[in-house]
Amino acid sequence: MATYTITLSDAEDKSIHVVAISAQEWIENAVHNRCRLAIEEIVAAEVQRITSIGGTISGTKDDIVLNAPIKSAAEVHAEFLAQQQQQV
Repeated sequence: MATYTITLSDAEDKSIHVVAISAQEWIENAVHNRCRLAIEEIVAAEVQRITSIGGTISGTKDDIVLNAPIKSAAEVHAEFLAQQQQQV
């Protein structure tokens, strides 16, 4: 399990409280919802990949995500930058 901490400026803190009763709850909800969407995308891609090679799907969505051979956004970005360097 990972824990993240963010720091808001005074103006950001004041502004978040205009749209949310609890900044903590709003931030947590936003992150959890984005993770839920990413999980759905990863699971759909994995189901398609595995079934296309004749494999079977087993485990929970979390299991599928944790076992998926996927790259992080940082890895994809690093590969993009490396490709750009090769083209120069």
